[in-house]
Amino acid sequence: MPADAAFKHREDLIRRVVGVQGFMKLVGTTIDDVVPGGCTLSVEKRPELLQHLGMFHGGVTAFLVDNATTAAAATVMPEGRTTLTAGFTLNYLATAAGDKLICRAKVIKPGRTLVVVSADVYCVADGKEKHTATALATIALIEGDTVAMTKAAGLGP
Repeated sequence: MPADAAFKHREDLIRRVVGVQGFMKLVGTTIDDVVPGGCTLSVEKRPELLQHLGMFHGGVTAFLVDNATTAAAATVMPEGRTTLTAGFTLNYLATAAGDKLICRAKVIKPGRTLVVVSADVYCVADGKEKHTATALATIALIEGDTVAMTKAAGLGP
């Protein structure tokens, strides 16, 4: 299978598995981009996602970081493995006041059992992006078939 076709298969798998997660649907998250070593997720502003001052809740930012970094790690993992967040450090840089949150995750260091991924979160207001958070995540690569595990959890794909 050519490299482009192999990655297209991986991208389709990531989109299917991540896309069926209940919390992705609940939050209304969109998978904007999946590339080798990276993933971009976004969410549009809705009252349910805001804190009392009208800005995106910090938990929404943390959720985007968690899912985008694991999806980015999945783009470089070996066959027969799946991803699981081992931990991340999140720093809020500015208020997330705007119409949309975008999280861009990028693999920094792939490994056999751990993948280090960075993530930057931007809030879009009046068509301009403002950097609102940055994170560094460690993603564990564990034994298992992602599709089988997703089905066993009752999620599809």
